[in-house]
Amino acid sequence: MEFPLPDKLRKTRHRFVDVDGLKIFYREAGADTSPALLLLHGFPTSSHMFRDLIPALADDYHVVAPDLPGFGFSEAPDRARFRYTFDHLAEVIDRFTKVAGLTRHAVYVFDYGAPVGFRLATCHPERITAIISPNGNAYEEGLSEGWNPIQRYWKEPTAANRAALRNFLTPEATRWQYMHGVQDESLVAPESYTLDSALLARPGNDEIQLDLFLDYASNVALYPTFQKYFRTHRPPLLAVWGKDDPFFLPSGAEAFKRDISGAIVRFFDTGHFALETHAAEIAAVIRGSSHPESVPINWRTVMRAILLESSEGPTASCTRRFQTRSPRPVMSSSRSRRSASTMPKCTCAGASGLKPRR
Repeated sequence: MEFPLPDKLRKTRHRFVDVDGLKIFYREAGADTSPALLLLHGFPTSSHMFRDLIPALADDYHVVAPDLPGFGFSEAPDRARFRYTFDHLAEVIDRFTKVAGLTRHAVYVFDYGAPVGFRLATCHPERITAIISPNGNAYEEGLSEGWNPIQRYWKEPTAANRAALRNFLTPEATRWQYMHGVQDESLVAPESYTLDSALLARPGNDEIQLDLFLDYASNVALYPTFQKYFRTHRPPLLAVWGKDDPFFLPSGAEAFKRDISGAIVRFFDTGHFALETHAAEIAAVIRGSSHPESVPINWRTVMRAILLESSEGPTASCTRRFQTRSPRPVMSSSRSRRSASTMPKCTCAGASGLKPRR
């Protein structure tokens, strides 16, 4: 039996939560009895990029979209007391999901969100119901020549090579990232790149971003680990890619099929920030129910199966605040039972022993 979702649950709520002393901002919509979907943003943006997607999915999913530390409205601690590495970002988001009570969830991984989300999936494969990758790369062939200046910094981390990357942090560069490959620029809301630029301009944020540029090399080093996870656990995977992305090439999307035979790849005639121009189309594919002629039949089946995991209908109220709750029972399988012995050592929270420096 289907239950209509109350209007107050369909609307996006904007909240802060304390994660081990770190103030994390997040957007949330949908009933907490619905299947959970964690949205992870990229550079140089924040959960603001999901402003159109969240309400489009709220009828079917409990959608949660945090801002990474140093981005958006989450706290940006000084570099002297917080390590800005992708391992550390993954630790924080791992803790965030535990505080949020997201015991099982699908994950939407865009740009920087991909190495964060793939770390979580590698460490906790039993928690991941599906992966949606919009320009979220895990293959070297997916890296374009646009990465050359950053790769030069990886090889020679000199002051000169670091300084050269400041061009990526200018308002002009941010706007270009939004506009490159877009067929109709009037569809891109100016507040998107304007907000990103304003937040990048905060004192000290430039150094945070340069630290993450350097540490992105750790993500490429982990590509074989991520790929082994794909082959071992074969999570349902949907890649929804802007085909004219200047940083992540279509070949990176197609490569998912090499490790997950059932991976579905859809290209859209747009650039890096596909949601700016194709939010409705991407939401329809994710839901697997609207506009069925445009949705691959096997992805519709996957999404319906995930929806059926939640046996309770949406309630008339959502009074939940972030608190610990009992995990939803999960059916075991031979694949999940052998995960501990076949997967490499985790590098995210709870496995590395690293703690945020306060």
